[in-house]
Amino acid sequence: MKKKILVTGSSGLIGSEVCIHFANLGWEIHGVDNNQRAIFFGPNGDTRWNQKRLGDLINNFYHHELDIRNRDGVIELIANVKPDAIVHTAAQPSHDRAAAIPFDDFDTNAVGTFNMLEATRRYSLNVPFVHMSTNKVYGDAPNEIKIVELEKRYDYSDPDFANGIPESFRIDQTKHSLFGASKVSADISVQEYGRYFNMPTVCLRGGCLTGPNHTGVELHGFLSYLVKCNLEEKEYTVFGYKGKQVRDNIHSYDVARFIEEFIKAPRIAEVYNLGGGKENTCSILEAFDTISAISGKEMKYIYEETNRIGDHICYYSDLRKMREHYPQWGITKSLKTTFEEIYESWTKRN
Repeated sequence: MKKKILVTGSSGLIGSEVCIHFANLGWEIHGVDNNQRAIFFGPNGDTRWNQKRLGDLINNFYHHELDIRNRDGVIELIANVKPDAIVHTAAQPSHDRAAAIPFDDFDTNAVGTFNMLEATRRYSLNVPFVHMSTNKVYGDAPNEIKIVELEKRYDYSDPDFANGIPESFRIDQTKHSLFGASKVSADISVQEYGRYFNMPTVCLRGGCLTGPNHTGVELHGFLSYLVKCNLEEKEYTVFGYKGKQVRDNIHSYDVARFIEEFIKAPRIAEVYNLGGGKENTCSILEAFDTISAISGKEMKYIYEETNRIGDHICYYSDLRKMREHYPQWGITKSLKTTFEEIYESWTKRN
């Protein structure tokens, strides 16, 4: 009998990648999505195209049109599906959008995650529960790290952070944004269900998760939206920090691969900073150069002096804990390859 995986946010970037990855491993796939992204971001955020793609690519893909805020619906679904693993990626994902829709943000990210955890506990204490958290749980505390300004980027000058931000970095006494606060609540709840009930849970604190199947919009999906702007010769807005702000970028395929490794050998109440690491970092200015070299088009942009509230000047993940616990895992998709795949995907969609 095939193993069953239940994936929330299955029409999103990570959710869809996980669905395809585990389908290729022979699992039965149950996707949960209600296209809430189109409500959060308008028509440009619509993910129905990705839902259709999953149905076309995966035999016996089971789509469940369910809002994770529907507590009774979530409890009933998990009890009926009886999954062997759960990957929870559904969220209101925008740092910026949250302030305009605070109830939607908190009810989706915090309460929705709690609904998933309690439904899982009632069904089984042994099912691996993978939660896509965010590096925004650290708020703007990373901005306190000493940095150096280079020609086109900032970087850490404190040797303690030469490898990036570790999981031990503080999450309190810092400005998170309302999105960050709702995700902190979810993150702590996932850890607590693991510790209190001895459940195999994990929080993956993602940074810039990206890939060719991202429906990037201005308020969420940095690389995807940047590439789309270049392709359509549309002005991209840089918000502060001279365009030298740095992020580490990880391809959704490598995210799915780590999730596979965790599910094969789950641990109790773990936390990992999931990003591309220092090798896969770029600033916005460097990203402009990379996509222009690929497309042959000059990047059009405007500059706003004011940075986004709580935005990181420089952030990249320290991957040493992940590699120590799961030595079979590593980054397989380079930054350049990731850019090329995103560009090709938008070309086909346009």
